[in-house]
Formats: sequence, C-alpha cells, structure tokens
Amino acid sequence: MRTQVGIIGAGPAGLLLSHLLHLRGIESVVLERRSREYVERRVRAGVLEQGTVDTLVEAGVGERMKREGLPHHGIELRYGGAGHRIAFERLVPGRAITVYGQQEVVKDLIAARLAAGGDVRFEVDDVAVHDIDTDRPYLTFGGERLDCDVIAGCDGFHGVSRPSIPEGVLTEYQRDYPFAWLGILAKVKPSSEELIYSRTERGFALHSMRTPEISRFYLQVAPDEDLAAWPDERIWAELRARLETVPGFTLATGEIVERGITPMRGFVAEPMQYGRLFLAGDAAHIVPPTGAKGLNLAVADVRVLTEALARLFADGSTEALDGYSTACLPRVWRAQHFSWWMTTLLHTFESDDAYARRLQTSYLDYVTSSDAAGTTLAENYVGLPYQEETS
Repeated sequence: MRTQVGIIGAGPAGLLLSHLLHLRGIESVVLERRSREYVERRVRAGVLEQGTVDTLVEAGVGERMKREGLPHHGIELRYGGAGHRIAFERLVPGRAITVYGQQEVVKDLIAARLAAGGDVRFEVDDVAVHDIDTDRPYLTFGGERLDCDVIAGCDGFHGVSRPSIPEGVLTEYQRDYPFAWLGILAKVKPSSEELIYSRTERGFALHSMRTPEISRFYLQVAPDEDLAAWPDERIWAELRARLETVPGFTLATGEIVERGITPMRGFVAEPMQYGRLFLAGDAAHIVPPTGAKGLNLAVADVRVLTEALARLFADGSTEALDGYSTACLPRVWRAQHFSWWMTTLLHTFESDDAYARRLQTSYLDYVTSSDAAGTTLAENYVGLPYQEETS
C-alpha cells in the first residue's frame, strides 16, 4: 500500500489532519489501535477555543457543534465565599468558548472522513515506524506495510510515534503536580450557566457541563488517590462542600455515569519532528487540564502541519515542514504557562504556608478586580489568534 501521509492515531489531531488534507487533495491513511466505538465514547476535553470552533466550521464539520454546542461568554472564579465573573464579551469582544465534548468532535470527524471515502482503520495492531530519516518512510502494522511521503504521529502521550525518534534527538521538559483530578460525568442539569472554578481550603473543584442535561465535575485529590475510595455519596458531599460556598447556590446532583482520575502534568518534547516524522497534539505535549488547552493545542498543531504539507505536495518545498516545530512551539509554551498559572492560582498545595496562601488570595483579588489582569486570563482562555491571522 502507498499513501502520501500516514497518520498514527484517530483522535482529534489525526482525524482533523486527515480531513484538512483531504480538502487540499492530499491522500492519507489513519491507523488507530482502539475500536471506533472506544474512540467515539472516550470522554476527554470539552472546552473549545474560538479558533478551534472557527477551524471546525471552516472545514465543514461544525454543523452539529453549532446546533448542540454551548457557547459561553464568561467563567466564574469562586473563592473566599464569593463568585467573580470574568466577562469575555467585555474583555475580549467577539471571542468566546464553546462547550462541546471531544468525543462529539471525534464522531463528527469520523463521519466526515468515512462519507468522503477516507481510509480510517481501527483496531490496528503492532504499528511501527521505519526509515523516518529518509524521504521514503513507511509504517508496518498487522503484517502489512504502508509506504508514505510523510508520517504524522498523532497517537498521544503513550503512543509509538515519539519513542520512534532516536535517543538524544529530543529534549523533554516535564513538571508533575502534587495532586490529580477526580472527574465525573453525571446525568443532572448544570447548576450554573457557566463554568465555575472554585478554590477552597479543602481543595479545588470545577463545575462544568456537556449538554443541558449532562454535567461534568472535577475534584482536586491526592496524586495516588484510589477511585474505589470515592463512592457516589462521598463525591457529591465533597462537591457540595467546595462549590456551595456562595449564598444562594445549591448544587444539583444525579446519577454518575462515568468517573476517572487524571494525573496533572506539563510536558513538552522539542523538537516536534525528526526527519519525515512530525508529532502533533499529546504526542508532543501535555498540559494540566485547568486551562482547557489540550485539544485546542492539537488543532493549532494540525493547522500548521496541514499548511506545511500542502506546500510540500504543491511544489516540493520543504521549508515550511522544516520549520514546523519552530512555528508550533511558541503557542505550546504560552499554553504551558497559562495552564501552570491557572493551576497554581486555584489549587491547594500542601507545601504552602500561610504566607503563600495569602499571596494566592491577593492575586485572585487582582485578577477579579483589574481589567488588565482579567483580560490576560480571558484572552488566553478563549485562545490567542493563530499566527497567520496576526502576521
């Protein structure tokens, strides 16, 4: 078999890349080790930046998102017994976020690829990368061989792509946080129209949503927390303790349909490429979920990679491909810093003394009272414009 671009991973990065390449007349094959049912049900991110929304709409895969997604024009920071709204419509006019689950984005992209006759293969075993330091790389899987001009590694943090780069090429940067998030999905109407980020002495909590009938919640827990130690009653009691901290707010509860614990880490591998292998999304970088940047960074990577590949196949130019990592990393590191900043601003650290806690409160007061500080949060949260839009 032969194709122009071999794509490893059928998450948002790999599927969107395949679709954008299709719109440019470029062939690809997507290889995914999981089943279609698994990737379409895998609950992950749910906050889409303005640029991500615009990209999906422009690519013709945003119709259902426009019907069912929930646009938000602000978030609430809750601490010290009061709530403080960060108003996007005033601080960053014309830009917002849309709440729409990652699994829904994946469903839309799979449907679009299959409707266009795209080659997306699920439950593929033993994918391996070969000859990426030549201009004739290839992939093997399940006893088959796929020759390519380029390979895109979109297979996540634990995938095969990044480890296929020779030792000594990459510099890896990592920060592990001393806590995790216990996340649940519940069949209950959201108790607030907008996301609530709540800092308390008991720890952080987040009230989010997926639909008008489905809510998403997170609790800060120990990094080695045992999920079995958290029955439904304990989860709801702790969420009430951390979210019902302002007068008049009552948390609605319901059936918990999914739960899991997410480690908190920041990770970047530089460069995001080697030879004819290019990393995108979680294969190249991880952010703590506090800033809602993971999926959105993957979309930004894919936009850059699509343009570079279009240049390659149009006139043979490798200049844009050679500069792929350099083009992506400023946004990656901006997102790393914003995610670190939101995480340290809102979480309880056991190592903090009274002085550190007072500093944290002081900065929260500044963010919620200063338009300058609030705008910094708002413009990063809704997503900075893409480089090509500002050049």
